[in-house]
Amino acid sequence: LRRSPGEVCFPGGKSEATDKDDIDTALREAKEEVGLQPERVEVICRLMPGIDKMNNLVTPVVGFIEDTFQATPNPDEVSEVFVVPLEYFVKPLKYKTFSYRMSSGYLTRIHCFIYDDQEHKRSFKIWGLTAHFAVFLALVISGERPTFEVDYDLDNLISSSENNFINLYASVYERKKSNL
Repeated sequence: LRRSPGEVCFPGGKSEATDKDDIDTALREAKEEVGLQPERVEVICRLMPGIDKMNNLVTPVVGFIEDTFQATPNPDEVSEVFVVPLEYFVKPLKYKTFSYRMSSGYLTRIHCFIYDDQEHKRSFKIWGLTAHFAVFLALVISGERPTFEVDYDLDNLISSSENNFINLYASVYERKKSNL
């Protein structure tokens, strides 16, 4: 809530000296933010990283948890927790997209989903890097074609996501280099 108040995001944050790797960071942050005990997560993989609006590298970690998990949000960091079916990020009911030029000059597509949560009786706006990661994961898991355009070659999803990331990272690196 201190950083990016009111925005929807997955649990996460900066690594600490005690974290062995990205997985340790993700598990620690999920425990701190929503009370998810690390031993209750079956870590599956890391996805292709992304770069946030502050040009920080963000590496998503994917895992399975029991559907009986009850989040206990840390009120200093999380105002509420909700669940969205993964299929929503392939076949949304409310969706829009817009182009965004990053500070590095890289032009990207920003997905924006509005999810009407019946349990909470309210709508949530899911966009930016959170939506980017959710869309990619939904594409990988479902194997379905989305009802909207994406910046991936859907027949070569993994390699095209790698190429997209390399191009994005190169644009950020070039921008940093030119500012030295």
